[in-house]
Amino acid sequence: MEAAGAAIGRAMQARGVIYLQGDLGAGKTTLSRGLIRAQGHSGAVKSPTFTLVEPYELNGSAIYHFDLYRLLDPEELEFLGVRDYFSADSLCLVEWPDKGRGVLPSPDMTITISTTQTGRRLEIEGHSEHGQSACQQLQIQDDAQT
Repeated sequence: MEAAGAAIGRAMQARGVIYLQGDLGAGKTTLSRGLIRAQGHSGAVKSPTFTLVEPYELNGSAIYHFDLYRLLDPEELEFLGVRDYFSADSLCLVEWPDKGRGVLPSPDMTITISTTQTGRRLEIEGHSEHGQSACQQLQIQDDAQT
């Protein structure tokens, strides 16, 4: 999962909005950890379950990792100043995006993680031109490895 996160981060060029979907324990935070570490962060990457967002300033860009699992109302995001996080030069990873429906911007990419008997399955869908380009790059990388 961490290697997949690193590849996704490179393909997204550390900018955009990624929705992370999957059951509890599916690996959303582990994927995020791989992405954030691949961008140069060497410290701990913890789940922002209680803080709602963990910011990472890396190499002149910002990555914001959101976990909206405990959010009761999407309007709570307005009190956090959530719109300030979503800029053209930041990457926002959003776990449990359905909890922020109506307030969050549309994603560039959605990653749905499911568990299988042998590990994890990732379904990656690009929604914007940037997200679709990243998906194509990931497909090229996958084809080169097989």
